[in-house]
Amino acid sequence: MNTPNVEAVKLDELNCWRIRHGQAEVLVAQQGAHILSYQIDGQPPIIWLNDKAVFKTGKSIRAGVPVCWPWFGVFERNPQSVKAMRVSDEPAGAHGFVRAMDWELGGIEAEDHGIKVEFKLPYPDGGFPGWPHEVDLTLTLRLDEQLHISLTSHNRGGDSVSLSQALHSYFAVSDVRNVHVEGVDGLDYIETLDDWNTATQRGDLQFAGETDRIYLDAPPQLSIVDPTWERRIVLSATGSRTAVIWNPWIDRAAALSDMDNDGWQRMLCIETANVMGDVVNLAPGASHTMGVSIGAKPL
Repeated sequence: MNTPNVEAVKLDELNCWRIRHGQAEVLVAQQGAHILSYQIDGQPPIIWLNDKAVFKTGKSIRAGVPVCWPWFGVFERNPQSVKAMRVSDEPAGAHGFVRAMDWELGGIEAEDHGIKVEFKLPYPDGGFPGWPHEVDLTLTLRLDEQLHISLTSHNRGGDSVSLSQALHSYFAVSDVRNVHVEGVDGLDYIETLDDWNTATQRGDLQFAGETDRIYLDAPPQLSIVDPTWERRIVLSATGSRTAVIWNPWIDRAAALSDMDNDGWQRMLCIETANVMGDVVNLAPGASHTMGVSIGAKPL
């Protein structure tokens, strides 16, 4: 059994932990249970820590792995069952509300072959703002030869609950124009940049402009092939049948105050998700876990 190598650090206003196992290092913030970076010594980062990310209390972070819950993206684009869960007349922010909340550190412990870190967001006494459903959240991080992330929703209330969610993972790439994604050939996807019409992917996905697609009935494994860095980032998902692939490209990145104008070149989001027809329906007492394991292999 190894001894956890954990250092408490502060990034501007946010409490964070730097966690090491062997040659691997993960940086995670208490706010949002937000994994900020993941890197192996001597190699390029795997999870992208945006140089211009803002670490302020109550402000979501554009980097790493934001947790989107209990709805994904623009609220009005969610299925009716998910929208019906919200009772507030106030405008709904994108991607839900938990990524800007402080989670409780449930514990850091050694395992036989790695380290386990657990964050909890119990249903608060006053309820979630505008979302009065008794659902507890747990985000578990395991670091061994790979990084394993899982998000568990437990409905401890007396009514059924519908939600959509995503682990909005930003991956580091040498140049998004030179990488491609394997595992999507033949999949139907929603092209959000074309009035949310549905199309079918032919071949691997390559990038030549802004991309924002929801791939339906996605397989458990997708890969980012990066010839320049001579590696393949492999994503193995569980509890998810949708994958969202996003890159803002030139104009969108220029409009984002918390991203360098050329930051789009160095990142690619592949989000493990439950969205559209893949929403989560939790009966009273039921739980659902969505997760992804992330590792890099040489080409």
